Formats: sequence, structure tokens, C-alpha cells
Amino acid sequence: MSVLHEPALAWYADHARDLPWRRPESSAWSVLVSELMLQQTPVARVLPVHEAWLERWPEPAALAAEQPGAAVRAWGRLGYPRRALRLHAAAVAIRDRHGGQVPDDHAALLALPGVGEYTAAAVASFAFGRRHVVLDTNVRRVLARLVSGVELPAPSVTRAERELAGGLLPDDPGTAATWAVAVMELGALVCTARSPGCARCPVADRCAWRAAGHPAYDGPPRRAQAWAGTDRQCRGRLMAVVRDSEAAVPEHRLEAVWPEATQRDRALAGLLADGLLVRLPASDSPQGPLYALP
Repeated sequence: MSVLHEPALAWYADHARDLPWRRPESSAWSVLVSELMLQQTPVARVLPVHEAWLERWPEPAALAAEQPGAAVRAWGRLGYPRRALRLHAAAVAIRDRHGGQVPDDHAALLALPGVGEYTAAAVASFAFGRRHVVLDTNVRRVLARLVSGVELPAPSVTRAERELAGGLLPDDPGTAATWAVAVMELGALVCTARSPGCARCPVADRCAWRAAGHPAYDGPPRRAQAWAGTDRQCRGRLMAVVRDSEAAVPEHRLEAVWPEATQRDRALAGLLADGLLVRLPASDSPQGPLYALP
């Protein structure tokens, strides 16, 4: 066993957060839902939505039986609502192709709509105890510092990075799955991006970045995502109006929340193209076109 495994695993056993998708009784569906929700969204915001989602749709078939718009509405303000459509599409595929059970095979998971390499590896590992490289932002940052001696990893996953992570995986599948989540938790709670808690780190004495004196990141510029005034903010405002309404929304209500016509029209066109909204014919209402969830 690597000299890194024992201290990291012992730390995780003592410090792991009690999250519903990590509990022994949690289903693979709970894990899949959590992984989609946690993409670019903090745990604190995900917890209440995940709980409500599993209460309403405790298994994939229950969600698959509803229209996609129900998933978008239940998604609420988690952001990036296309993830709700992907989860609905995955639920339909699980019902139709896998008898309603989340598949335990990495290739079958990867074939589900909206499931990429990371999500497939995470579900196979965390739900089924399989041995896979699981590289999220936290894991990549921990391994970059611990082994490569740099503050932050490259903007996108490299082949060398994947090979490094694979070489560190314990041979035993169950231990490898625990190692994957332990490193993830270490990055979330201790080896954070802005304020790493080296004094609390169980592997600080083996950390190449610490040994090198914490050299600053010198790679390609990492741009912070803008929000105010962006198309993404506009899309969010428009979606909120339609999502929070029980009936279809006339166009003038959307104009009220985002007066700039060119950007509003561009955002609306994108929402329609993504399948997040549908436009009813103008003839259905004297107020003009109506917008609703799919």
C-alpha cells in the first residue's frame, strides 16, 4: 500500500461528512442524482434539493414517468438546469434499457444520456465499490499538490494526470473506492483552492508542494466566470419566471425581468434550443406567444 493511503484513509474515517448519498443504505440512484447535482454546485445547496428529489422520485422509473418539465421545476435554483433534463433522460434510459436499475458497469453508465467519464467512474466507484480513477476538481488539486508539487492542476485533465491517479489506486476495489472519496473529501475540507489547511492535513509531511515552499501557480491564466449582465444570468432570470409559474407565461412578463431585447431574445432562443422551454403558438393567447416548461 502506498505510504499515502493509510493516513488519508484513517483521516477520512474520522472526518468524512455525513452526506445522504454516502450512507450504507443509499441507492445507486441517490448517488447518480447527487453527482449530477454537485457539478458546479456546493453541497449545502444540493442537500435540500437532493432530499426532495429522492422523496418524490425514489427510483428512476418514477421520474421517467413524468414530463421533463417536472424535473426542471424540481431542480429549482441549483443552476445549469440542463442537468435536470439529463437526469430525466438518464432515468428514461435506465427504465427502458436496464429494467429500472442503475447499471453497475462503467461502460453502461457512460452510455446513459448526460453521463460523462467522471460521473460514470464516480457512480461505479461510490455506488458499487468498483476500482476506477475518479478525477473531480478536488481530487485533481490534491494530487497536483501532493505528488506533482504544483499549486493547481492544468485547466483540463491530461493523460499524465490520469496515469498518475491510476498508479495511486489501491489494488483492492473496495479500498480504491474509499480512497477516491477520501481524496475528494480532503480537497473539499482541507486542501482547498484558496486556503489550504496544511496544519490539518494527514499527508502534509509527504506533500511535494509543501516541501517546495508552496510555489504559486504559474500555468495558463484561469479566468473567473463572470455573472452579472451575462447571457447566463439572463437565462436564469427567464427560467425563474417560467419555473415559478403554474401556468404558461406570456412574453411581456419575460420582457419585464430582462428589458434588453437583443440579449433576451438570444437567451430565449438558447433555452428553446436546449429543450428547457417550449413556445406555444401565439394563437393560443391574445397576449402573444406563451412560454412553458417542456
